[in-house]
Amino acid sequence: MNDLRSANLNGKTVALRCDLNVPTDSLGNVADDTRLLAALPTLEYIAAAGAKVLLFAHFKRPKGSTDPTMSLQRLGPVLSAHLGRRVEFATDCIGAPVIDALSRIHVGEVVLAENVRFHPGELENDPTFAQALAAPADVYVNDAFGAAHRSHASVVGLANLLPAYPGFLLRSEVETLTSRLEDPKRPLVAVIGGAKISTKLGVVCALLDKVDTLLVGGGMANTFLASQGHNMQQSLVEAQMVTQACDIMNLAKSKGVHIALPTDGVMGSDTSEDPLIETHQVTRIPVAWAMFDIGPITADHFSTYLAEAGTVVWNGPMGMAERPAFAKGTIKIAQAVSTSSGYSIVGGGDSVAALKKTGLLDSIDHVSTGGGASLELLEGKLLPGIAALT
Repeated sequence: MNDLRSANLNGKTVALRCDLNVPTDSLGNVADDTRLLAALPTLEYIAAAGAKVLLFAHFKRPKGSTDPTMSLQRLGPVLSAHLGRRVEFATDCIGAPVIDALSRIHVGEVVLAENVRFHPGELENDPTFAQALAAPADVYVNDAFGAAHRSHASVVGLANLLPAYPGFLLRSEVETLTSRLEDPKRPLVAVIGGAKISTKLGVVCALLDKVDTLLVGGGMANTFLASQGHNMQQSLVEAQMVTQACDIMNLAKSKGVHIALPTDGVMGSDTSEDPLIETHQVTRIPVAWAMFDIGPITADHFSTYLAEAGTVVWNGPMGMAERPAFAKGTIKIAQAVSTSSGYSIVGGGDSVAALKKTGLLDSIDHVSTGGGASLELLEGKLLPGIAALT
C-alpha cells in the first residue's frame, strides 16, 4: 500500500472514506464515539496538509433508499467540535449538492456528504455511481477499516479511479492484526464469544493454526457443549452445527490446541425481563432453563489463561451482555484482558462496549474498529478494500 505521507495533498480535494457508523441512543444522539474518534487523525492530517476534505461514510443500513432517520447530518456538529474545523453538510453524496458544498469551504475544511448507502449503486459497486463519487476529487483515501470487507463503490470503486492511499487507522489495523499474529509472543490465547458458531466458523478454524489456547463463551459455547454430550435444555444451540463443533474439538486436539469450554453458567428460567436466575454446572442445567452467561468458576478459569498469555485476542461477549444480569462474565473477561501482561487485541462492538463500561479501554494495546473486517482478516482473507489499495 502507498504511504499517505508521501502524497501531495496541498490544494487538492481528497475523497476520504471513513467508518462513522456509530451507535446512537433513542433520541438519535451519539452513544459511542469510538469510531468517530478513530477517524480524526487521518482527517486532521489531510486538512492540515492544505486539502479540502470530502468525507464519505455510511450510517446503518438504508438499503439503497433515502431514510431521514439514517442521515449523517447529525454527525456534522460532532465532527466539527472534535476537529475545531468547519464541517459543511452536503444533502447528497454525488452531484450538485457536493459541488456546492465544496465551493463554500476553504482548504483545511470538510464537507460531510450524505449517507452513501442511500444509493443502490453503493452496495452494487456500480461503476457509474463510483465515477460520480470520484468526480469532484483528486485523491482517494480509505480509512474505513470497518467496511474494508465490503466490495462497495466508496470502498473499492473509488480506489480504482483515483490515486489511492490507506488512512492511518486502516494501515494500523492491517499491520497490527497481521504482524502480531504471524509471529506472536506466546502463549497466544484467543477468547471467542457471540451467539453462533456459524458466523465465526471460519475464524475459529483459522485460529487453530495460530493459537495455543482457545477460550469459548457466549451462545456459541452452548453448541460446543452440546457436541460433547451435555443437555443444554432451552439454551441457544445451533443443531446443524453440533457435528462441526465436535469436528473442531477433534481438530484442535490433533493440533495440540486446548479449547476451554464453560464448566458453569448463569441460568435463566426464560427470556423475560425478570426471569428466575441461578448459577449451575453445565451438567446440571434445570429443566427448561437456558444458559445466558458463563459462570464465576469459568470466568476465573479463563482469567488464569489470560493472565499467563503473551498475546491475547478477544472478539465477542461471554453471554447476553446487554442484560446486566447476564453481563458479569463478559465484564470479568474484560478485566482479565485489560490486566494481562500480554499484548492485547480486542474487536467487536460488545467486547469494546464492556471495556468502555468498566473504564478499561485505555488498557488495551489495540482496539479494532472493525467487527466483520477484523474477523475476516484474522481468518486470513484478503479484504476487497485492502486489495483495491494494493
